[in-house]
Amino acid sequence: MQATEILEALIAFPSVVGTPNDSIVAWIRDYLERHGIAATVLPGPEGDRSNLFATIGAKDLPGYVLSGHMDVVPANEDGWSSDPFRLRADADRLYGRGTTDMKGFLAAVLAAAPKLAKMPLRRPIHIAFSYDEEAGCRGVPHMIARLPELCEKPLGAIIGEPSAMRAIRAHKGKAAARLTVRGRSGHSSRPDQGLNAVHAITDVLALAVAEADRLSRGPFESTFEPPFSSLQIGTLKGGQAVNIIPESCEAEFEARAISGVEPRGLLDPVRQAAERLTERGFAVEWQELSAYPALSLPDDAPLAALLEELTSKKPLAAVSYGTEAGLFQQVGIDSIICGPGEIGRAHKANEYILVDELEACETMIAALGATCATDS
Repeated sequence: MQATEILEALIAFPSVVGTPNDSIVAWIRDYLERHGIAATVLPGPEGDRSNLFATIGAKDLPGYVLSGHMDVVPANEDGWSSDPFRLRADADRLYGRGTTDMKGFLAAVLAAAPKLAKMPLRRPIHIAFSYDEEAGCRGVPHMIARLPELCEKPLGAIIGEPSAMRAIRAHKGKAAARLTVRGRSGHSSRPDQGLNAVHAITDVLALAVAEADRLSRGPFESTFEPPFSSLQIGTLKGGQAVNIIPESCEAEFEARAISGVEPRGLLDPVRQAAERLTERGFAVEWQELSAYPALSLPDDAPLAALLEELTSKKPLAAVSYGTEAGLFQQVGIDSIICGPGEIGRAHKANEYILVDELEACETMIAALGATCATDS
């Protein structure tokens, strides 16, 4: 099958983040096995979602991972000119949810797989497709934990997020959490008889704003824009009516960390401030929504040189969005981002990828195969 045909099949699976993905996993597994490539389905703890891992070549030799996620964000935006889960071609543009982020990369990998399977690879190429990346990289850690039993430690991982086929060496880490504060409701004329959750949470919000200001003063890493770690209050919900004491209030916080900074740690002062509210009679719930580490691959890393050779483009230093790459790097596997499409098209109506972007990705994967066939 051509990459465009595979992409059409993949788009037809509405594999929205946080929902069962058995159908798309089974289709990919069956496709690979039809071409003599054994695939391992790795169920996650949720029970209705799985990762998928396959190896082309010898499992007991160090090789390279082609990594991507099978889930997509919902397609609820206004403005879609066609069914988001049905691939639509218009000249050289292919429209549909996930075309760029990132089923285009999956399609290119799968289109190249039969050709790779016929090559005398001296180093294996692994296919690692994950679930629930769009919920904060929740699926891939379970697959990474299984790698020691699936293959020899890889030399590197190529994460195919949309980058216009230019490799990227770094991104910030991220952590996000939801805080719920519960007090006691009542009539607003008797504030002495209630516990106002909105009033209480303002102490935590003030602390978060102060932390954000502190982080803006360093430490710095000039690779990024902005060149410092950051923290923000993203949502705030509370209260029913102006004459009712608010019983509960909810806020969501996000932190983004430069290299060497633990993203969860940036939220610790906020969490600690929230926990102190219990001393005043409030109930507090802190729920982690997502967390993944930063990616930082040195400029002189062999993987960066390899991607420059494969793409004929010098890698970019960094991007602002996050990926699963830092999780591979966290366990000692050098990682880099390189995939078809542009991130600016993702998560919006009429998402699309160009046919020649798919072809460029296939060319890169074929070149990787040629390198693995001659490498010793």
